Amino acid sequence: MEPIQRMTCMIDVKISIIGAGSATFSLALIKDLCLTPSLEGSTISLMDINRERLDAVHLLCKRYADEMGIRLNIEATLDRRESLRDADFVVNTALVVGYSGYRAGWSIGFKHGYRFGGSYHIMHDEGFWINFYQFKLFESIVDDILDICPDAWYIQLANPVLAGVTYLGRKYPRLKLVGLCHGFSGVYHLAEVLGFKKEDVTFEIPGVNHFVWLTHFYHKGEDAFPKLDEWIEREAPKYWENCPLSDDLGPKAVDLYKRFGVFPIGDTCTPGGGSWPWWYHTDDETERRWRENPRKWWSFVLEPPKEDPIAKLIEIAKNPAVKVTSIFPPEKSGEIIVPLIESIACDIPRTFIVNIPNSGDFVPGVPRDFEVEVPAFVSKRGVQGIRTHGLPKPLIAYILRDRVAPVEVELEAYEAGSRELLLQLILMDPWTRSEEQAKGLLEDILALPRFEEMRRHYK
Repeated sequence: MEPIQRMTCMIDVKISIIGAGSATFSLALIKDLCLTPSLEGSTISLMDINRERLDAVHLLCKRYADEMGIRLNIEATLDRRESLRDADFVVNTALVVGYSGYRAGWSIGFKHGYRFGGSYHIMHDEGFWINFYQFKLFESIVDDILDICPDAWYIQLANPVLAGVTYLGRKYPRLKLVGLCHGFSGVYHLAEVLGFKKEDVTFEIPGVNHFVWLTHFYHKGEDAFPKLDEWIEREAPKYWENCPLSDDLGPKAVDLYKRFGVFPIGDTCTPGGGSWPWWYHTDDETERRWRENPRKWWSFVLEPPKEDPIAKLIEIAKNPAVKVTSIFPPEKSGEIIVPLIESIACDIPRTFIVNIPNSGDFVPGVPRDFEVEVPAFVSKRGVQGIRTHGLPKPLIAYILRDRVAPVEVELEAYEAGSRELLLQLILMDPWTRSEEQAKGLLEDILALPRFEEMRRHYK
């Protein structure tokens, strides 16, 4: 391994990671920091509420940095306020209800006739019972930030990024807020399939989180859409024979491209983003025709492994004979968290795809106080959104109907503590056929003992 060239910032940087018990995420972040010489010497505060996971991740991360020969001050704490003290950046990756909370609500959804496919607030990882606890967490973290480290940047990774950035941007105008999602990187999968190198493509992908579309696409400065059209005509059928079900370049994505003239990217039409739109999922036969199977895609949640995957990492952490770098090679993750932090902390101007309020009309047609996913110029001056060319009017109409309207109802229900508005949110779902069906779903979810706090909130 070649020696890493040393170059440090002129300031000490502290990064607080909330929900650091996710070993895969925390190790990826430490790897990226180890491969970013300008941030050597930074303090990384790992915070989680699970002591066993936190201790294992802490040990793994420290060993990784030691094996790389990189000086990082890696701390671990169960106390969030302690983690936030003197923080320059706060990264939130925490999920309150866990995958078991997904399963609990989805099981009730199946019982009442709901399906995956355009069901953002029920049959998705942003179900209203999931979001309730996430909103409570977001607020408590931000309240602590503004009390303890008011100049820190709050980086939202935990879902719901769309509703979370919208809500926090409105409620906390002083907060330095940016949301990140790797869905846009699906453009690099498209580039790879077309035979392009990542560094040779440029693009514009505006929209809102989990609903972004490739509107401009260039390869070495030349329009790449003709190459995409040629691939669809000549090679796509062969690709579909071997690609996974619900693939982001599958028949459904291509059909949407033909309908709207712009290509859905990343999670826009996959189960990870809610499997929009519903009409490709009306029944099992329709899904088979379009090579879609969201239920199989979510099998890692619906049918969890018998052995906790974290157990293997804990075993590695406790075995000093195992080199962590031999299992997790020192290669950059491709995530933009550390590069974005570096750009702000060390004043290295770059452009990133981020989730921010639409205050500068970055996506025309989306409300200015609503979240959008757009390119932004990032440096010491902060995160400056770049106005895009926007989307075709029909897609803006779908954004307003399927993304903006339900989020507005959900946020109003949350702030008012209104069970009636929560019912209205369920009535907006594409799989709701009657008020009785919606009421049955709502009452069954609120009756679960684990959701007692939510039941009290929605009066």
